[in-house]
Amino acid sequence: MKGLKLSKTSWLILAAGIFLVVLAGLGVSRSGQVKEQSRLEEELGISESRLEKTQLTSLQTQMGELQDQLDESESQLVEAKDRLRQTVLSVDVTEKFFEIAKYSEVVVMTMGTSTIAKNTIAGVDCFTISLGATVTGDLNNMVDFIINLNQGYTTGYVKSVLISLNSISSEVSSGNANIQMIVYSYKGS
Repeated sequence: MKGLKLSKTSWLILAAGIFLVVLAGLGVSRSGQVKEQSRLEEELGISESRLEKTQLTSLQTQMGELQDQLDESESQLVEAKDRLRQTVLSVDVTEKFFEIAKYSEVVVMTMGTSTIAKNTIAGVDCFTISLGATVTGDLNNMVDFIINLNQGYTTGYVKSVLISLNSISSEVSSGNANIQMIVYSYKGS
């Protein structure tokens, strides 16, 4: 077969046909890309909205927990202030000390109190009174006395204790104890 001879018109029609086939292929390809892009944009939008909801829910949960902690801290502060809201008079402090000594079966040999002082503890203004005493008695009773002091004064604590033993036997040990303690009081609004 000798070369195929086509007229100019045939060449034009053939070229136009090839062009239309290529153009149709590109159109189909572009249409697929547009559909894929739309699908991906839709998925992205859904994912972003889920993320926003998740982050918002997480932040709301954290905010709720922090609010609960704040409320609890405020109630603890009010409770602590209420416990401290008592007068600190030397007479009241020493009377309580003697009551606890009698209950614990120890004898108070000497006692002294400081003047009432104004202090600030953890940002709270309060009044303090220091108390120093020497007691004598059975070692077990003195230990109970020190424990009872810490429990008996709701706003006070024993700062230091020095115990010296007088006699030691297999059944009974007796001695003296030098005690230093401090009692707090809050006078707020």
